[in-house]
Amino acid sequence: MDILKVSAKSSPNSIAGALASFIKEKGAVEIQAIGAGALNQAVKAVAIARGFVAPSGIELICIPAFTEVVIDGEEKTAIKLIVEPRRT
Repeated sequence: MDILKVSAKSSPNSIAGALASFIKEKGAVEIQAIGAGALNQAVKAVAIARGFVAPSGIELICIPAFTEVVIDGEEKTAIKLIVEPRRT
């Protein structure tokens, strides 16, 4: 599964475009965010991406979870959002 890494300075519209593209091409994507600001941008991006893919008949679901990532040799806890189309 592809990973999109989001920071507090990331543009939600840009993330949403990438997210919609990954969903249409590959079916699912993981978004990783560390910190409240980054998570805020990630959640906004998921909401915007829902609007991008809805005309194609795709409804997105988002599954939050924790993950451990290593940054500069230091282990940190990140939030990951697994975004995929709803299966009925």
